[in-house]
Amino acid sequence: MRFIFKTDYAQDLRLAKHGGHVFWYGLLMVLLLAAPWWASDYVMSQLHFICIYSIVGFGLMMLTGFTGQVSLGHAAFLAVGAYTEALMLAVGVPFVVSISCAALFAGALGVIVGLPALRLKGIYLAIATLAFNVIVEEIIARWHSLTKGSEGMSVRPIEILGYKLDSDTPFYYLCLLLTVLCCLACINVLRSPTGRAFVAIRDSEISASCMGVNLAKYKTMSFAFSAALTGIGGALYAHKIAFISPEQFMVFQSIDLITIVILGGVGFLHGAVLGSAFIIVLPQLISIAKGWLPEGLAPTGLQAVVFGLVLILFIIFEPLGLYGRWLKIRTYFELFPFYRRGMFRRQKSYMKSERLR
Repeated sequence: MRFIFKTDYAQDLRLAKHGGHVFWYGLLMVLLLAAPWWASDYVMSQLHFICIYSIVGFGLMMLTGFTGQVSLGHAAFLAVGAYTEALMLAVGVPFVVSISCAALFAGALGVIVGLPALRLKGIYLAIATLAFNVIVEEIIARWHSLTKGSEGMSVRPIEILGYKLDSDTPFYYLCLLLTVLCCLACINVLRSPTGRAFVAIRDSEISASCMGVNLAKYKTMSFAFSAALTGIGGALYAHKIAFISPEQFMVFQSIDLITIVILGGVGFLHGAVLGSAFIIVLPQLISIAKGWLPEGLAPTGLQAVVFGLVLILFIIFEPLGLYGRWLKIRTYFELFPFYRRGMFRRQKSYMKSERLR
């Protein structure tokens, strides 16, 4: 078992807490950088989606996992990022400017959504964000002069300094770079006073308010930051599928995004990556399993049924998600034979003062 003896305040600012972090994350980065040489075209395509959904997962994790604000409308921010990117590239705006505007416009919309949501929490906030998703979907579908409505619109390939990223390898490196940058941005926000305010609001709004945390300010900031990251993911998503339409940003997409957080592990940035990989790999495993089933025994809605069962099982038996399960396995081997089964037992997330409500 590893014990870290800290002798300097600078140790708290290091991204890598010990040599093991440097080794394993360095090895992971080497494998990812070498992916075009060892991965097939199909695997590369799946890695694109994992990177894109990881960015969106980071944004939703900051809002739900670290601020405690439930959102079922993040597909709307994804749509804003995608359509902003497509429209700005269509008029010849450089990619760096267009993706920045996608993040900016999605973040501004996050502020607009965050303001009326300040007086809502729990199921009421979820319903409000769900309604927001439906409104954005209807606007996109009916504003034909701008978005071409249900006909959809094609997305021009990325061009940086005269070089088109129209093949898998350069686009993969772009997605990987933006994923790493977004992850580092989230880590630095969480280490700042702003991130500590987010966590304080998640744990107890009453206690956070008593400590001087401005709930309205930080809830709005959390919505804006989460929406901006989702806008970046939406811009990359638009380039990946090369054609966007309102049907791709329906409520079911928002449910898929919140599933990333639940399956990966609420409150862990690692969970955004693990959850993204899981929802990308699971449909492929289901397709393989259909080939093994006798003809007539594979129902049409098998994928939806399996997704629902997996989600229910995780909520009941592993509420900490995939990353929580990994923490338990790692801790078991570190403390063996002194590991206690109740070590990760869930605690009450509210304070006694809140029970009076």
